[in-house]
Amino acid sequence: MTEPAPTPPPGCPAHAHAAPLYGPRFQTDPAQVYRELRAAHGPVAPVELPGGVPGWLVIGYRELQHVTGQPQLFGRDSARWNAWPSIPDDWPMKPMMAPVPSILYTEGAEHRRRSAAVGDALAGVDQYELRKHAEEIADRLIDAFAGRGEADLVAQYAHRMPLLVLCRLFGLGEEEAPVLIEGLLTMLDGGPDAQAGALRLLAGMERLVAEKREWPGSDIPSRMLAHEAALGEVELMWDLRVLLIAGHQPTSYWISNALRLMLTDERFAASLSGGRRSVGQALNEALWEDTPTQVFAGRWATRDTQLGGQRIAAGDLVLLGLAGANADPSVRLADGAPAEGNRAHLSHSYGEHGCPSPAREVAEMIATTAIEVLLDRLPDLRLAVAEHALVWRPSPWVRGLVALPVSFTPGYVAG
Repeated sequence: MTEPAPTPPPGCPAHAHAAPLYGPRFQTDPAQVYRELRAAHGPVAPVELPGGVPGWLVIGYRELQHVTGQPQLFGRDSARWNAWPSIPDDWPMKPMMAPVPSILYTEGAEHRRRSAAVGDALAGVDQYELRKHAEEIADRLIDAFAGRGEADLVAQYAHRMPLLVLCRLFGLGEEEAPVLIEGLLTMLDGGPDAQAGALRLLAGMERLVAEKREWPGSDIPSRMLAHEAALGEVELMWDLRVLLIAGHQPTSYWISNALRLMLTDERFAASLSGGRRSVGQALNEALWEDTPTQVFAGRWATRDTQLGGQRIAAGDLVLLGLAGANADPSVRLADGAPAEGNRAHLSHSYGEHGCPSPAREVAEMIATTAIEVLLDRLPDLRLAVAEHALVWRPSPWVRGLVALPVSFTPGYVAG
């Protein structure tokens, strides 16, 4: 039975014409959706989440910087959401919005305490060792399909590579990876099993914290446990879940989106054999054009305010349209392209809740290593289907391929 649509907050006539933030168009052409929203509403658009839940999508570059740079006006604690009284318990988006004791929903001094533990633990990652681990894992994954002459680079490579590296950094056994991947993707897809997937992921982190409390090592959870922030076990469990999600999903789709670009855009064709445009350029362009996190939920207005010509009521949900903001014409060249080498995209968000520098460095090292090792091992890699046959995940939250089938000359497999 379909749940009745929640009533929009009082004084919100714009949501009578809200655009649905779901459906097949986000799978086929999200860029066109953002263009239409900008033309109809400007930099802040009224949108509707599944179940008729109202929100505001920020697709203006400066407006998104304003929202993320003004935590006193647009807070992170979702407990202030004015729609909670009408949200059903089984709403599939609930795992992404419900207030939980993780770093994601902390504010002020509490957020600074928690983020210090996360940032320092990530800063303790040795970049030389990280590169070494990433190369070993990349080689092992490639060995599994190199002799066949064909592969799906999403399921067999891009989805597995970041999580296996993170398992190593977390001091986890690699046998945990399949369960973690399944729980993670189920949660992020926002389907009927989303809450069950979120619980499975959290249970894995609970087991990890108990293990590291008993047997600490040279890993991220152990460094967080020993940090002067004195995180409790519940805090650590939730914050490790955030790190795993933030470290795996965006990096996984960053790898596959950059590979798709290199395999389909003639500007990068020569790069497959060491030519013109580099892996770094492909990774940067992928963040501008197909950023893995399209929309991030979210911020909640602490009081009535104005934003991008819209009246935002206290407690309203404000969604960060990272992909839409990256496409804002005000930060593009006349032909709509980003300036060459420009890294001012908002794919890592902005402000105190943006992706911290040590986390970005880890993600970039994993993504760069994954692509470089792959192209070195399989230099004649080519797309095995027509570009238009590639299928994107049906989600407004993430931009990632369901599969990336490739073919190549069967290569050397170690041992």
